[in-house]
Amino acid sequence: MGGKFTPAYFKTGLGALRRKVREAYRRLKHCHICARHCGVNRLLNEKGECRAGREVFISGYGPHFGEEAPLVGEHGSGTIFFTFCNLKCVFCQNYEISWLGEGRRVSIRELARIMLRLASMGCHNINLVSPSHYVPQILAALWFAARDGLHIPIVYNTGGYDALATIKLLDGVIDIYMPDLKYMDPALGLKLSGIPDYPEAAAKALKEMQRQVGDLVIDQDGIARRGLLVRHLVLPGHLDNTEKVVKFLAREISPNCFVNVMGQYYPVYEADKYPPLNRRLTAAEYREAIKIARQQGLRVYHD
Repeated sequence: MGGKFTPAYFKTGLGALRRKVREAYRRLKHCHICARHCGVNRLLNEKGECRAGREVFISGYGPHFGEEAPLVGEHGSGTIFFTFCNLKCVFCQNYEISWLGEGRRVSIRELARIMLRLASMGCHNINLVSPSHYVPQILAALWFAARDGLHIPIVYNTGGYDALATIKLLDGVIDIYMPDLKYMDPALGLKLSGIPDYPEAAAKALKEMQRQVGDLVIDQDGIARRGLLVRHLVLPGHLDNTEKVVKFLAREISPNCFVNVMGQYYPVYEADKYPPLNRRLTAAEYREAIKIARQQGLRVYHD
């Protein structure tokens, strides 16, 4: 991918971006920003399942070198960790942030300054971790950052439980979508994340993400510039779920889908109450998960 890179939001322009900000905030009045559709008035700081109100809370930010190689490059991925989450995963590896609300409040202007600061540090992208419940505020901050010179890709790093209407609103804003695809079994989603319709909602969101940005594009320097990158955390004793996930990606998203088959599961939070999640993934299970994904012809990335 030669030539100078132009991020999606730059092409869309500040006027169109401002209109998206207004529409996103309008949706906070009866909140349906994420797929939970709680209906609370977050403009009045009412709180639904995600426990976020009008204001933004983050747990931290900085160059991150533990992401996938196409995001990290030489200078790291400019990661912003948002507090709270619209999922309730019993095995959450960041439960202090997602469940316990560890973090601090930041203003919209400060969030914009953080984006610019990460870019000034040489980060290859702005990586929004758990952004689903803060889309209006993120769009507002991005408007200020873009106005003041931000010119690197935006990564939407989500748990996968996103409202289709919100993803459509992000068309022309996001360069790289990086959703988790946790489950293709509704019963498993309900049991482990408290979501009865996770597969249905995630499938709709991923199809729209793919429509917007297509397969992952990596430039001559090995840096991702645009496209869809899917993560799947392999769960102990649930290789049948992994098989359903990769078959869905190959058949309904793209046979060239870039998928990170992650083997770093370890039991934390309430996982000990849900065997076999009370143990680590075995090496044999992980090898089998990689094999299953490769059999579908996907672009498989793994540890």
